[in-house]
Amino acid sequence: MPHSQPLSGKGVMLSVLASVLFALLSGYTTLLKPLDGLAIYAWRVLWTLPGVLLLVAVRGQWSSLRGQLARLRSEPALWLALPAMAALLATQLWLFMWAPLHGQAMAVSMGYFLLPLTMVLTGCLLYGERLYRLQWLAVACAMLGVAHELWLTRAFAWPTLLVAIGYPPYFVLRRWSKLEPVSGFVLELAAMSPVALVLLWQLGEAGWGVLAEPRFWLLLPGLGLISTVALVCYLVAGRLLPLGLLGILGYVEPVLLFVLAVTLLGEPLSADSLLTYGPIWLAVLLTGVHTLLHQRGSLRAA
Repeated sequence: MPHSQPLSGKGVMLSVLASVLFALLSGYTTLLKPLDGLAIYAWRVLWTLPGVLLLVAVRGQWSSLRGQLARLRSEPALWLALPAMAALLATQLWLFMWAPLHGQAMAVSMGYFLLPLTMVLTGCLLYGERLYRLQWLAVACAMLGVAHELWLTRAFAWPTLLVAIGYPPYFVLRRWSKLEPVSGFVLELAAMSPVALVLLWQLGEAGWGVLAEPRFWLLLPGLGLISTVALVCYLVAGRLLPLGLLGILGYVEPVLLFVLAVTLLGEPLSADSLLTYGPIWLAVLLTGVHTLLHQRGSLRAA
C-alpha cells in the first residue's frame, strides 16, 4: 500500500475554486488597459493586502497573525525564508498579469500544464508521496502531451519554464516554514508591498494616472478581491492536500486558461496544439474520475 495523505474533500473543492478564479483573473486583466503587466502586478499586491487583512478580521485570526509575527522573533531562519517565498510568489503574480497583455497567455498556460508534473516529482522525491493507478495514468497522459510540445518546438518558452520550475520551491519553503496559510500570506504581501509602491512611483502617470478614471476605483478593488479569494483558496488547499494531488488538480487551471486564450484573447489554435492539449485534457478527466471514486470510498490503492 503506497504512503498517501488522506484525501480532503475541502482541499479538492478549494483547489478547483482557485483554478476557476485564477482563470477569471487572467481575463480580468484585459479590462485594466492601459495599465501594463508591471503596473497591474503592483496594484494587485496593494489591493490584495487589505483584502487578506479583512479576511483575517472576519475570521477572527488576529491571534494567528500575532503568532506568526512572534515566530519571526524566535526563529531567525524565517527572516531568510520569508523574503525568498515572497520573491518566488511575486514573480508568478507578475508573470500571470503580464502574459495576457503580451500574447503569452498560451505559454503561461503550457507552464501550468507542465507544473503538475514538477509538483508530482517534488512530492515523490522530497515527501515520499505515492499516487494511485488513475493518478499515474493521468500523469502519463500529461507527459505525452508535454513530450509532443517539446518535440514540436524543441524548447519551451521562458514563461512556460518559469511557471513549471518556479512554484515547487515556493511550496517546499511554505511547508518547511509551517506558516499558517492566511496569516503567512499577509506576511508575504507585506514583504512585497514596498516593492510594489516603488514600482508605481517609478511608473509615474503610467501607474498612478489611472486613478483619474472613475472606473478604476471599482476595477482595482475587484482585482484585489478576486486575487485574495483565489490565492487564499490555493494556499489552504496546499496545506490540506498531498503535493502530488495538488499538482494534478492544477490541470483545471491551464485548461481554463487555454480556453480563455483561444476564445477571448484570440490566440491561434492549430492541429498540433490539439495533439499537445488533447492528452492533457484526458489527464484532467482521469483526475476527476479518480477524485470522484476516492470520495465515494470505492478506489483501492495500487
